[in-house]
Amino acid sequence: MSTSDLIKRAGRGLKSAKLRTLLTALAISVGGFTLALTLAASNGVRNYTDELVENNFDPAELTAARDPEITSTGGGPSGAPQEYDPAIGDVQFGDGGSVQIKQVTQADIEILEQYEQIEQVRPFFTIPMQYVTREGQKEYTGSLQPYSPGQKPELVAGELPVDNDLEAGSIILPEAYLELLGFINADEAIGKEIDISISKEFSFDAIEDLLSGGIDSEDFTDLSVDTVAPQEKRFTFKVSGVSVRPATSFVFGVLPLEISSEDARELYVFANEGSSNFEKYIYATVKVENGEDDAVLQSVSEQLEADGFYVLTTDDIQETLNQFVDILTGMVFALGAVTLIASVFGIVNTQYISVLERTREIGLMKALGMSKKNISLLFIYEAAWIGFIGGLLGIIGAFIIGTILNPFINDALNIEDNLIVFDFLQLLGLLFALMLIGVLAGLLPARKAAKLDPVEALRTE
Repeated sequence: MSTSDLIKRAGRGLKSAKLRTLLTALAISVGGFTLALTLAASNGVRNYTDELVENNFDPAELTAARDPEITSTGGGPSGAPQEYDPAIGDVQFGDGGSVQIKQVTQADIEILEQYEQIEQVRPFFTIPMQYVTREGQKEYTGSLQPYSPGQKPELVAGELPVDNDLEAGSIILPEAYLELLGFINADEAIGKEIDISISKEFSFDAIEDLLSGGIDSEDFTDLSVDTVAPQEKRFTFKVSGVSVRPATSFVFGVLPLEISSEDARELYVFANEGSSNFEKYIYATVKVENGEDDAVLQSVSEQLEADGFYVLTTDDIQETLNQFVDILTGMVFALGAVTLIASVFGIVNTQYISVLERTREIGLMKALGMSKKNISLLFIYEAAWIGFIGGLLGIIGAFIIGTILNPFINDALNIEDNLIVFDFLQLLGLLFALMLIGVLAGLLPARKAAKLDPVEALRTE
């Protein structure tokens, strides 16, 4: 009997027990549904992370640090104390937590600037902004950072600079501040001035300056609370652009206000000069000339590492994000696999019952000359049919649900591209895999059918 005849006969055999076949197929369809939806979600999330990295990082830039914790992609910071080094600083985070890291010093910045292939070095400035305000308006909290061309802010008004940096004295204002600062719309804000208040914390250098200025050391009454209290200074900027939160943004909470690197340096010096951490930075971003070429970027990375720097590339960041996606995908896949294991027992049970019910039919087929091999293949093809039907139902169900969910997910996350993306080749491979699982589950019942004695089988009532 030809293969096509066996496949057709297997299909007719399943029709004789339609309800049982359908229930067994539904069991395997649950696993198929889970796996198909997981694959599609994984595709969408990977596309999203790719776009996230592309819109927030310049592929020609490297992150250079002196501490491996900054560029490590293997997990959280180490809890072990470090050997003392003057460059080690205390980085605060959360509710009182901190991490001790070796920082990039001004001497390190000068080393980086000497590289012929590095065209720009941007230290990571920490600027303690108190508030933003405008004449006649209230004061509002926020954060301030140097403008980064690699992050490609999305503007609703104004224009991004043609060169790599903002013009000195200009600022990009997030849309969330417009109404608060009394602007009717984004276009009205362009060209208007706003004030940023920066706080300078007290330092012991202030006392030294006062003493060197002639204060009698026996009369410290002049060193009042006001004398050593934190200083506050307002800096005025002109709005050159109004930003909105892009769908692919790493920023949580309110978007930061952005100023030029030159202005950021000035504010940083005011806020930190005289402190123990002055001119010490968590990391520095370096722009590599022709860094879009992977070979060039790799060459510079190796040179930096040889000079004792720890380097992080955009590929490293993307790989880290993909690791999280892989972990989540693996967890959901594991749940789908458990469902498939349960469905295997359902197929085995269905096929065993089918063999028992068709014992006389099997005996007749053998008596008419059908070989053991063809008998075995008949039941194997029936199991494959069950896997095919179940897989097809699961994939169709996943496609329908995914198509329905995409608009809701896009609205909830404020993104344009679908987060559930189906790939035809993946679905085809999944369908084949589910059929293979059905075949494996049908091997034992098929073996039992092939071993039946035709005489004893024909005597079965």
